[in-house]
Amino acid sequence: MATAPRSPRGAAAGSDFDVTRFFADLKLPAMPDLDALAAANRRNMEALTAANRVALEGAQAVAKRHMEIMQQSLAEMTEAMKALSSTETPQAKAAKQAELAKAAYERAVANLKEVGDLIQRSNAEAVGLINQRFTAAMDEIKALAQKT
Repeated sequence: MATAPRSPRGAAAGSDFDVTRFFADLKLPAMPDLDALAAANRRNMEALTAANRVALEGAQAVAKRHMEIMQQSLAEMTEAMKALSSTETPQAKAAKQAELAKAAYERAVANLKEVGDLIQRSNAEAVGLINQRFTAAMDEIKALAQKT
């Protein structure tokens, strides 16, 4: 008994196979809204750019303040050397040295705290911008998923 020749797709010749119905029945997910996707990516890049700008401005502020602290320290050291070179008694010089060392230490700690606070504020602002965009992006994804 002879069989009917098969088509290259494996269906018998003359069968009622409908390619259009086959793909319609697959229930493929809908294509995402490409305009919305492009807009979301643009907003992501804008948020990253803003966060990078904030971080750079913070780094510049830290560097500027650090330079001011160094200049202030050099001026104070020059004044301390002048004060110690006077013709006082050894006991008075020792007391003056202790006083200058204590003041220098307190300024150094205060300056360190100030620079640390500058860095922390800058980082918090940059991370805040990224967190805001992440939250908005998740809301956008949820809305797109509900739309399709």
